[in-house]
Amino acid sequence: MDELGKIYQLIVPFMGHDLAFNIEVIAMTWIVIAFLVIFAFLATRNRGVVPNKVQVIGEFLVTQLYALTEDALDEELAKKVAPLICALFLFLALSNYLGVIPFLEEPTKDLNVPLSLGILGFVLAHFFGIRAKGFKAYVKGYLEPFFILLPLNLIGEIAKVVSISFRLFGNIMGGSIIILVVSHLVYSLVLPPFLNLFFGLFVGTIQAFVFTMLTTVYISVQVK
Repeated sequence: MDELGKIYQLIVPFMGHDLAFNIEVIAMTWIVIAFLVIFAFLATRNRGVVPNKVQVIGEFLVTQLYALTEDALDEELAKKVAPLICALFLFLALSNYLGVIPFLEEPTKDLNVPLSLGILGFVLAHFFGIRAKGFKAYVKGYLEPFFILLPLNLIGEIAKVVSISFRLFGNIMGGSIIILVVSHLVYSLVLPPFLNLFFGLFVGTIQAFVFTMLTTVYISVQVK
């Protein structure tokens, strides 16, 4: 179990400080991006009235995610947010699936990935909230029902980022630890491959969907 917690870092000196980059996470992230680019190319190439299989999958995913976004937001805002929601779900789902492939690891197993995506959703939610309500009404919302609740309201907003990020990180990392422990106990026979598929495909899809929908809901709460 020596590989558990092992991190391959690139240390870059910068203005008197050492910047540490996780090489494995960066590589895995670019692999996911490459897969998505190839999928998008195949899905949009030679589009026709009678779609090919890849186009059918792409249209199904986009249509379903757009419908879910439109249910949470109004039609006009959904047109702006839906592309982000589609990209977010596909990135997270494929990132979680990556652990099923031998010698590859889930980038979401590193807290920096879900946390950065959680912060992105947080910033976008408040950006759209300010645009929808106006800055004065937006600030006033944190003083209700009493101004003394301002600190609690602020903590509640920060807690959303922590909750959504650690939920994804905890489930993916927890699944990896369980697979690793069981593999050593039974010498990688029968059970670990099934666990790998369960956590990688089933749990990975659920967690990607939950993260995406919570991001959509946070945006919806801010604009209404």
